[in-house]
Amino acid sequence: MKSSIKQIALFTFTLLISGEAFSQFQVKTLAVDAELVQTGKSTFLDGPSVLKLKDYFVWGGSVVEGNDGKYHMLFSLWESGDDKDSFTQSWVLESKIGYAVSDFPDKDFQFQKIILKGARYEGNKDAWDAQGVHNPHVKKFDGSFYLYYIGGKDPGKKIAPDVDKRNRVQQSQQMGVIRFDSFQDLLNGEFKRSKNPILSPRTRVKPTNVVNPSPKGTIAKPDNLIVVNPSVEYNPKTKEYMLFFKGNIYEPSWKGVHGVATGPSPLGPFKARDEFIFDVRMPDGKIASTEDPYVWFSSKHDSFFAIVKDFSGAVTGGEKKALALLKSHDGIKWETTENSLFMKREVTLKSGQIIQLDRMERPQLLLNEDGVPLYLYCAAAVENVNPKNDGSSFNLQIPLALGNKNQN
Repeated sequence: MKSSIKQIALFTFTLLISGEAFSQFQVKTLAVDAELVQTGKSTFLDGPSVLKLKDYFVWGGSVVEGNDGKYHMLFSLWESGDDKDSFTQSWVLESKIGYAVSDFPDKDFQFQKIILKGARYEGNKDAWDAQGVHNPHVKKFDGSFYLYYIGGKDPGKKIAPDVDKRNRVQQSQQMGVIRFDSFQDLLNGEFKRSKNPILSPRTRVKPTNVVNPSPKGTIAKPDNLIVVNPSVEYNPKTKEYMLFFKGNIYEPSWKGVHGVATGPSPLGPFKARDEFIFDVRMPDGKIASTEDPYVWFSSKHDSFFAIVKDFSGAVTGGEKKALALLKSHDGIKWETTENSLFMKREVTLKSGQIIQLDRMERPQLLLNEDGVPLYLYCAAAVENVNPKNDGSSFNLQIPLALGNKNQN
């Protein structure tokens, strides 16, 4: 991978295990091919290294190299416009999964079509994913492709009369998976969507405004209330597949926590464990709030790594809402790295301009065969997108440079 001196690195980290540096493994971000654009009242990025669509919000995207040598992205999108709800409301109620393809891993992704919607569009309003689908995460295992995603439905006002529709749907979010043999099959609709979720919450503990609460006194598990943000990896040490997820707990306010479920195949069945993972503690002893895990195993280093969004700065060492890096021998017990700040909420353009981002979330990676990161994909917005309905969010494709302190 080539880079010019003008390209500015946004992060560097050296990973240490058992006190010994292994190859002084370093990663740096390179500049993206994009420019700052203003339309109406919003500023956003656009260009070859940005996936942005007219009349849509674009959010998290996951990329895999296909058998055809092309790069295939599955991403969240939903309609925007003056007659649509705000970003905060609409992603829960209207999210869909789209498909884009490129000859390059870090630019020129071309939107093809929406490949998955809420099951209500197929006439099944009672399905677990009837309302909408979100959080796509695509993997290739043993020659087949797997799309992991979340879905929700509205259980109805009678179930929780004091909870509004948006929160009823949000609290119903569970995980599903679709297996397919090729992206042409996916385009042609030659797949079976999940009739049942592959992972569901075991506890529903929340102080107020909760749908179907657990009995009083129930201790919240990591998969409390919801299971979202899937990240799946094969564990060569145990020969199991590990499904990492986020749940919500309340102490008393909202906090994102994580757990893992294991299963014998990419389709499961998955069984959630009781441990809270990515268990970094705040000064008060409580778990630091994080979300959006991307977990991978590096055969080069015989270890697991994870990127998470760190709300408090407790994991990164002070940088709030930035991306943090964690490491693990077994995928269960995690610790911070020597330099745990993976990336600030900023991106460098090829012009040399550094753009501060209000949102940088849903990190997904493209790895080499040894499990070393090559490209980073992030959902992003330059400004606070929550109250907007103008589609000013986008997906960034960021090339990474690999280095070794012991090499030239």
